[in-house]
Order: sequence, then C-alpha cells, then structure tokens
Amino acid sequence: PRFPAMASDSGDRHATLKRCLGVLRDARNDSEQFAALLLVTKAVRAGEVDAKTRRQIFDAIGFTFPTRLLISRQPPADCPPHTFRALGLTLLACFCTDPELAGHSQILNKIPTFNDILLSPCDPDSTSMVDDVYQCLSAVLATARGPRELVTKGTVSALCQAYLNGGHGSDRALTLLVGLLAVAEAKCWQRDAPQLLAVLSKLSGDFLEAEDMTKFELCELLPHFIPLSPPLTENSQGSECLCRLYKGLADILGSKLSQSQRDPALKLAAGLVQACGAEWIPAGSAGSKFLALLVNLACVEVRLTLEEPDAVEVEGKKEVVTACYVLMEMGIQECLREENPLLENVQKMQLMRIMEEAFGAVIFYLRQVKQEELQDPFIFASVRVLGAWMAEETSSLKQEICELLPFLVDYARKLFKEGSPAVSLPQAELVSTEGSALPQDALRFLLPGFCHLTAEDRPRDILISEGAPALLCEYFLHQWEVLTSESSVPAPVTSTEMSLQTTCGVFLNLVVTAPDLVRRDKTFSSLMDVLLKSLPLLLPQKHHLVLAANIATLGLMMARILAGSAALQGTQSAEEFFGAAIRFLSQAHTAQADPSSDGLAVAVSPAYVSAWDDIRELWLLGMQALAGCIPLFPWLPDAALQARWLEGLSQSLSRAAPASVDFELITAFQAVLVELARASEQCRGVILSHHGVEWANLYGMAALEQCLAEQ
Repeated sequence: PRFPAMASDSGDRHATLKRCLGVLRDARNDSEQFAALLLVTKAVRAGEVDAKTRRQIFDAIGFTFPTRLLISRQPPADCPPHTFRALGLTLLACFCTDPELAGHSQILNKIPTFNDILLSPCDPDSTSMVDDVYQCLSAVLATARGPRELVTKGTVSALCQAYLNGGHGSDRALTLLVGLLAVAEAKCWQRDAPQLLAVLSKLSGDFLEAEDMTKFELCELLPHFIPLSPPLTENSQGSECLCRLYKGLADILGSKLSQSQRDPALKLAAGLVQACGAEWIPAGSAGSKFLALLVNLACVEVRLTLEEPDAVEVEGKKEVVTACYVLMEMGIQECLREENPLLENVQKMQLMRIMEEAFGAVIFYLRQVKQEELQDPFIFASVRVLGAWMAEETSSLKQEICELLPFLVDYARKLFKEGSPAVSLPQAELVSTEGSALPQDALRFLLPGFCHLTAEDRPRDILISEGAPALLCEYFLHQWEVLTSESSVPAPVTSTEMSLQTTCGVFLNLVVTAPDLVRRDKTFSSLMDVLLKSLPLLLPQKHHLVLAANIATLGLMMARILAGSAALQGTQSAEEFFGAAIRFLSQAHTAQADPSSDGLAVAVSPAYVSAWDDIRELWLLGMQALAGCIPLFPWLPDAALQARWLEGLSQSLSRAAPASVDFELITAFQAVLVELARASEQCRGVILSHHGVEWANLYGMAALEQCLAEQ
C-alpha cells in the first residue's frame, strides 16, 4: 500500500485516516482499496471516528462498497470466510450512528441480511459482526420509518429466536424487542404472536423459578411482553404463561417487601389485568385471597401516596399509582360480579370499605389540583378511576363527590373544548379507547356517574348550576358526528355509541325531574333539533337499536314539554321523527306461536329480542310519552294510520291469548289506543272495525271500552 500503518499518536492517527480516505477514493484496484479499508475499519472499531470523519468516510465510499462486501463470497487469502462481510457490517454500523443515514433506504433494505446474521451460528471470530448488526438495528429502530420496516421484514421473529438461542448478544435482542413493542405492539403481535409467546414463555418460567433479585428485574421487563390482544387466553401456551405469572406474583406479594420490590409487582399485575381482566387469577380460595390482597395493596398505596402532599411527585410514583387504579377498577368489577364470582360476600364487603377509603384519598388529591396541572395524564387517570367508582357506588362519599362536582365538570369541559393533547400513562387504559374521537375523553368515564347523580336533587342542582347540560349537549353533538362518520357495517358497540346512550340517560333524568329547565334552557331546543334528525337515520340500522330506543324515548319525552317550539310545528323533520318513533314502538311486538299452548301469544319481535333487556324500560316510557304527545300534535293520528299500527295491533290482540300479555304491556297499549281514539274519528273507526270492543273487554282495557262506547 501507498501509506504507513496507523500511528499511535492521536493527531497522526487522524492524518493517517485522512490519507486512507484519499486512497479509498482514488484506489486503482480492489487490493489497494481493501488495504485502506482495513485501516479505516480498525479506526471505526476503536471508536476514533467523530461525526465529521464518519461523513467523510461515507462520502468516500457511499453504500456501494459496503454492499459489495456483504455479498462477496471470496475472502482474501489467509482470511476467515466472513472477512468481507464483517468489514461491510462495521462500515454500516459506523454510518448508522448518523440518524440521517440510519433511515436511508440502503440501510433499510439490508434488514433481511441483518436478520440472517442474527440467526447464523456465531463462532468466537464473528461476535463483532453480531455486535455491529445490533448497532445497526438499534439505530434503525430510532428512525421514523424504522419500526415499520423492522416488523414487516421479519426482525421481530429473528430477535425472538436470537434471544431464545441464548448466543452472543442475546440480551441486546431482548432490549430491541422491548423497544419495538413499545412503538408497534399491535403490529408485532399480529405478525409474530407465536415467536413472542415463546419469549414470554421463557421469561415467565424464569420469573417463577427465580429466587433472587432477578425476580424483581423480570417484574419490570415482563409488562412489555404482555399483549393487549387475545393471544394469552386463546391457546395453552398463553394460559401456561398466565399461570406461571400468577404463581410468581403470589410468591412476591405474599412476602415482606420493600417499596422498590412491591412497585414493579403491582405494575405487572396491572398489566395482566389490562390484558385479560381477572381471567388470569384462578377460582377458589387461593385465587380469591390473592385478588383481595392485590386490591388491598393497591388501595394502601393510593392512600399513602395521595394523602401526602409531596409523595405523588416522587419520580415514578404516578406510574405506580396509575397501575393501582387499574387494580382498583378490577376490584369494583369483581365486587359487583354475581355470576361465578371470584370473591366471597364477606371479602366483597371488606374490599368495598377499603376502596371507599382509597377513593376518599383520590377525591382529596383532586381537590388540591391547580389549573396549570390539568394537562397532566395522572389527573386524567385519577378522574377516570373515580368515574368508575361513581358509576357503581352511589351511596358512599356522596358529600365529598358533590363538593368535587364543580371541578369534574370544569375539567371535563376544558379537555373537551381543547381536544386535549395529553397522552395516557402506560397503565392508564383498562379498556380500549377505540371509537372515542377525543384524545382524553374524560366525560366518557364520568357519564355513568352523572346519570346516577342527576336522579338526586342536590347533585343534580350542582350539575345544572355548573352548566353540565350545555356541555353534555355539545358532547352529544360531537359524538353523534363521530358515530355517523364510522362504518355502517354491524360491529361491536363502540365507546362513542355507549357515550351517546349514557348521555341520553342523563337527559332523560333531567326531563323527568327538571321539566322547567328543559322549557327555558336553549340547550334543550338545540338537542331536540338533533334528535329529530338522528332517529330516522338510525332506526333502519338494526345494530343501533339500543341507541335508537334511547333517542326515540328522549325525543318523545322532550316533545311533550317543547310542543310549542317552531321545530315541532308540523315540520318535515318533526314528521319524520314521529314516523320513525311510531315504527320503533309499533314493531316491538308481534303475535307468535306459544310453545306452552296450541294458540298464539304476543311476544317481542325477533329483531328486538337480543336488545330487549336493554330497551324494555325505554319502550314502556316511550309508549307513555307518545300517549302524552297525541293530544298536543293533531297530525300524529295520521302518522299512526300511515304506519298501519292499529290494524297490526288489533290483529295481534285478537288472535293471541289474553293470558299471554302482561299487565304493563296492556297498560302501555291502552294508553296510546285511548288517545288515538279520542283524537281521531278515523282511528276510532279502524279499532272498532277490527273488533276493538271485544278484545278491549277480553284484555280488561276498561278505559278503551268506555272511549269506544262514547258517541
């Protein structure tokens, strides 16, 4: 070669490196270039290359030369077979320390090569190649396109195998997997579930067997490998993992622990709850004691942290308390579970008392929150878990919750208006946020509690004075827009639809208990406009039947109060709404063969059967409201006649056995029939022509009989 060996002095080394770069640029043949390259890679491996020099190396040789080295199968004389490959990888690892180069397509298209090297047998001479591959993959992971490219090009599977093989650098494989799962968990599990389960299987086995500090280190690591998707409960390998994790956690939590040992265990337990509820805890005495202990520890941690002014600001403490919230939410669900309960009644009562104290601490903490702290995801997690308690437990902490209501309404309003950019803490989501268009939708979690509270005088007055009705109306409008933009294909009920249903429940309470508010507050006129337009769109989509029932009933109840408003004076939207409401009410029942006799019975229509438990009360209330609307809207009897409801109902009642129709149903039918007969001579004529007097007598409908008998 035309240059000396690498000098020992730093300045001389840089001068030599510079000359080597010149040779790389001007080399007349491969042997000259190779000799220069050896010195360059030696400097690279020694870590003697700064950013400027690295760029000079890249400018001198680009990606072409390392690519040639990677695919070359003929090493120089007296060199190991992988010499060229090792040199190429060293150069690529050097380039990858520049983020711009790490995301270059020439690096990304080498991912399959990197994977192959990880899966190849590693002898002592090739460990540097493996190190370089890990350096390249780590750099790629840190780029914008990197994670997607790594997943689609099979790196997850390669890393899993490299870790399970336990060869050189297998710990780095695990670190890279953690990084990939952090940014692309769903895609990783979707594509490589069997390989990831194999890793989880090994980790859970190590976790169960470890009897030293490794057990607690694995507590920190394991949550990264617990998917929020079904693989854990769908096959035997996943179930075995859960069993080992349960036993390992039972060992830990049943022992005397320091704070630093308990915190990771609580976070791991919360991760398992998020993944599969309480399914990982076995039924029986041991399982129920473990569950009670878990919730108890979570409540103690919440109280210790939130009752001390500064404790919550300790680094990492908010993540631990948020994990405890997940465990408390599971505690609420398990205390309410009646079918195959994990807890005995005595345990449920004890846990409810303990949780009440913990929720007292949550309320205490939220009352100290300052305006500038509202974007903190921990505040959101605290409001969310309190919402879960308010949804189920309405009798305890009532005074404290009433005092906190102004803050809760204000907080929910701020997040809604700002479309808060705050992101959840790692453990903050117990259920999927799918379907909720707001990044931090606090109202979604508070609505069930508000629904209970609006049925009671004092909390209802506070909610009204804090402007909750106007906020809920805006929220309803927003969620309706989200729902109508979603696919119309039948799918599981989304959180958007659930929020709309619960908001209807809050408004129904206000309509029943505060009719004067409905009359005077413009909010309800705006809401009425939306209800008029939404029901005709919704009713034909049978998978939205529960929401349609809510909207129909709420609309009918409000129409009785707002009968004088312009929107309801025979407008097209009003007529379409009432037409849809009559279809909803009239199609709920039909005469069907009675299995217990040879005759017919009035039964719930097949299209309504699956939703009937959820809509039965709404249907009865809707019938009552419609009866109240008939005298107020002279054109309503015509709508009933157009729907041919009277003919259909008369035929059903004539053919069915009176004993098959319960009293509530008879009362509901009679109320509507009486009002239609009084309001319209034509309606009265249809009922009479279908033997109305006879079947009214058979069913004990005295008021209808009397009405039909009048001249």
